[in-house]
Amino acid sequence: MSLRCRLANWRDPDDRQKLQAIRQQVFVEEQKVPVELEWDEHDDSALHFLAELDGKAVATARLIVDDEDTARIGRMAVLAGFRRRGIGHALLQTVIACAEQRGISCLKLYAQVQVIAFYQRFGFEAHGDIFQDAGIPHRAMFRNCAKKEV
Repeated sequence: MSLRCRLANWRDPDDRQKLQAIRQQVFVEEQKVPVELEWDEHDDSALHFLAELDGKAVATARLIVDDEDTARIGRMAVLAGFRRRGIGHALLQTVIACAEQRGISCLKLYAQVQVIAFYQRFGFEAHGDIFQDAGIPHRAMFRNCAKKEV
């Protein structure tokens, strides 16, 4: 079993198709996120990541750089048949390492409530109340951030 986590290229048709297929399956089909909420203006400028298991794209995430030391992680998804195998762990490590290489220390995200503990293992802290995003309960989480605002 060979797992590879890498920076993907949204402008490359092959990478883009893989990224979109995972997000379509996980968010739109499985979690019933309205398609008009899934695709947004951030996709063109975000850094996108793919996890590939034996050459098959199975997970994705994106990083939106807000300023020189702050970024937001989002659209993290692992295909249903590949969860609980450490793929999300490896992918998030890759995203964090990429941010750190760029000098970004403060990372923010909106976590679905059922995966808060996953992000806590990476040093993220939950703040604020639970809120609905696309009909799914979320909480804001921060890692190495002085200000707790997303």
